[in-house]
Amino acid sequence: MRTAFLLQRMLIFQRERNRENNVPPLMTVKQIVEVATLGGAKVNHLEGKVGSLTPGKEADVIMLNADAINVMPLNHAYGAIVLGMDTSNVDTVLVGGKAKKGKGALVGVDLRRLRRLAEESRDWLLAQAKWPKTALGGYLPGH
Repeated sequence: MRTAFLLQRMLIFQRERNRENNVPPLMTVKQIVEVATLGGAKVNHLEGKVGSLTPGKEADVIMLNADAINVMPLNHAYGAIVLGMDTSNVDTVLVGGKAKKGKGALVGVDLRRLRRLAEESRDWLLAQAKWPKTALGGYLPGH
């Protein structure tokens, strides 16, 4: 959202500096949130299923922590979401009404097992590519 917001502004400012006619207005942070939610659902042909909290739609909800230092002091919710928050602010995620993240942590995920599987997969792939290990246990790509 932040990238879209800033890119749109840069392009508009460039057009204004070039003295173009009929330059569109700058998007607001609220419009950017709408593009990310309702717009995202629409371009994926899912607007009848997700994208807004509407009766009959699936209850996919992301709750953001507005008490974190990166949004202090909170004085504009949409501005904080677009310009201040990042993934560390995601506190709770509900997908289809089921908790997938709560209190900032994944729910029902065995992280040790997931890490082990990811490392085994990485090691197998890099062994196939014949990439040597470094003294610190990492890999040297491209050797």
